[in-house]
Amino acid sequence: MSVSASGRLPRAEIPVDVLIVEDHPLAADALRLIFEAAGHHPRLAASVAAAVRECAGKPPQLMLLDLTLPDGDGFDVLAQTAAAGTSPQATVALTGHDDSALMAKCRSAGCVDVILKPVMPRELLARVSAWV
Repeated sequence: MSVSASGRLPRAEIPVDVLIVEDHPLAADALRLIFEAAGHHPRLAASVAAAVRECAGKPPQLMLLDLTLPDGDGFDVLAQTAAAGTSPQATVALTGHDDSALMAKCRSAGCVDVILKPVMPRELLARVSAWV
């Protein structure tokens, strides 16, 4: 990933297909803009059902998964995509709760990492290549 001298977000050397599962429109749009600015290919889903549909159509390389969704939780997404054989290459849980038990549950459910909200854009983008 290269960093521009102008202070802009780093650009991806290899673009990644990213599914952002977030039910808060402002947060989802902010994450989409961050990934677009870095040269990635983001898609959005605002519910368990939408996330499962997106994964069924084309499993993403990376899924950023909010744990609290209107029709269930992120663990439902993980279970349903695993059962269908459409799991992303890597899933990163997004949560506002700094809880070690929750983080352990995320990892045991298949998440490669857990990120606390609010998300710092540079930190998020710097970790993408480690996840996929």
